[in-house]
Amino acid sequence: MATTDPMLNETLLLLAGAVLAAPVFKKLGLGTVLGYLAAGIVIGPILRLVSDPQEVLHVSELGVVFLLFIIGLELKPSRLWQMRGDIFVLGTAQVVLSGLALTGLAWLTGIASWQGSVIAGFGLALSSTAFALQILADNGESNTLYGRRAFSVLLFQDLAIVPLLALVTLLGSGQEAHADSFFADFAIAAIAICLLILAGRYLLTPMFQVIARTGAREVMLAAALLVVLGSAILMQLAGLSMAMGAFLAGVMLAESSYRHELEADIEPFRGLLLAMFFIAVGLSLQLDAILNNLLLILLGVPLFMILKALILYGLARLWGSSHDDAVSIAALLPQGGEFGFVLFTTAVSASLLTPATSSLLIASVTLSMALTPLGTALSRRLLVRETREEIAEDFEGAGADVLMVGFSRFGQIAAQILLAGGSDVTVIDDSPDRIRQAATFGFRIYFGDGTRREVLVAAGIERAKIVAVCTHKQEITDRVVDLIRAEFPDARLFVRSYDRIHTLSLRAREVEYELRETLESGLLFGRKMLEGLDKSEAEAAEIGDDIRRRDEERLQIQAAKGITAGQHMLHTRPVRPEPLTKPKRAPVRDAMEAEEEADTI
Repeated sequence: MATTDPMLNETLLLLAGAVLAAPVFKKLGLGTVLGYLAAGIVIGPILRLVSDPQEVLHVSELGVVFLLFIIGLELKPSRLWQMRGDIFVLGTAQVVLSGLALTGLAWLTGIASWQGSVIAGFGLALSSTAFALQILADNGESNTLYGRRAFSVLLFQDLAIVPLLALVTLLGSGQEAHADSFFADFAIAAIAICLLILAGRYLLTPMFQVIARTGAREVMLAAALLVVLGSAILMQLAGLSMAMGAFLAGVMLAESSYRHELEADIEPFRGLLLAMFFIAVGLSLQLDAILNNLLLILLGVPLFMILKALILYGLARLWGSSHDDAVSIAALLPQGGEFGFVLFTTAVSASLLTPATSSLLIASVTLSMALTPLGTALSRRLLVRETREEIAEDFEGAGADVLMVGFSRFGQIAAQILLAGGSDVTVIDDSPDRIRQAATFGFRIYFGDGTRREVLVAAGIERAKIVAVCTHKQEITDRVVDLIRAEFPDARLFVRSYDRIHTLSLRAREVEYELRETLESGLLFGRKMLEGLDKSEAEAAEIGDDIRRRDEERLQIQAAKGITAGQHMLHTRPVRPEPLTKPKRAPVRDAMEAEEEADTI
């Protein structure tokens, strides 16, 4: 039998490493990223079982490309526009301040000239998109506020690679000789972005419509790969990163009806290639360079990561993040990134860095990547933060006769009545899980916090004829009601009540209508039990109506005299249908029983 192709052997080896390492490290609570890195280090630098680690890294970078495409599919252009502050203000500040600080650090260590120190500093200022986003996905934090803010910074860093590569040319050959070249490169990149946006808007959706009519599943898959790789290569030819091209293609298809099918087609490629990327980073780790410069790396890598983390923390706090979110961002993005490899290699060609210095910087970036999962795990343990997923607020198309705040079971039933009656309903809720679940049944729900005035305005409260507050927590309901009473006094409020005490509280706030969440269901349940005991439907209904009337009269008495008043209105023994008589004696209860009854009846 002929000898197996070495490339096939190496592929099987890498797959085996991923299959073995990922579950073990996941079980240990260290995350799959660190497992892939460890597998790469064992296969490559230690056992030397792979002949060309750089080739593996080059191919596996497509995993980052597919990752950015899928992220783009989740971001509508309107939502991307909402993130512009985080992207261009926070992102710019991070790259500039981190770059200048790390440039000074590189200059003080004497590893390069001032020109080379500038490239080294700004190269280290870039973080790893693949590492950060995979860690967010593993921890289920991609849609948290800090996760979205971290992604915005990473997105700007991907954009920053273009002027940084131009800066290499500028510093390497002189400003006057290449000023025209810089503007030409910028113009080419801008034209490429415009062409991709136009193609995404006017060509991609019609193309997928034609392909879908053929019913050929494999052609749709081929078209998805063509779009991702084609847009990536177009951006690369224009001097931008391949990941940026894939991201823009994803954004252009975010509102397409084929979005979910494209995501399902690309996801397997993304997962496998991204795993190979992390393994390839481990493969390319230069243990010799680390050992030869061990003291410098042991001091330099933690120092530049701490300096970068401090800048990230400070900027996040200035930009409005909480302490916990700022710490999480700082722990997520202190490492160097994969684009640093490109920048340092280009700097060697321009004679700004020596090959030895470039190898040292690449080894430092790789080591910082390996330390990042440990840093994020440590920050999560120290903060003990409650992770709450959030979704970007997007109220496009909101505004109806009824604005409903809260879409739990109570609100869902009420919404059915409204929709069946031909009335439109705008629903806002702050639970991402509930929003996703409702979307599977065809409901359009907007993510938002009903205790914030700007959210209510964006959701159309000023146009709504009725505001229905159906939140399931009493304290949240009270906050929403108080806000609406203060800011929108003319709004008609229909409110879900928690119990009798809450009902009295809402009536004191002069809401137009309130209903205890268990009143009608309890009355109906009692009527059906009477019918099950051979009472006629009419008799059961009459008794139910009497209980409802007594309940209302008791509420009016309690509103005037206090919660313990009106106990004589309660039935404390079986009721005869005809005639309906009051109890002959008042029930005897201790204070604890009376208080419990006041909360539950």
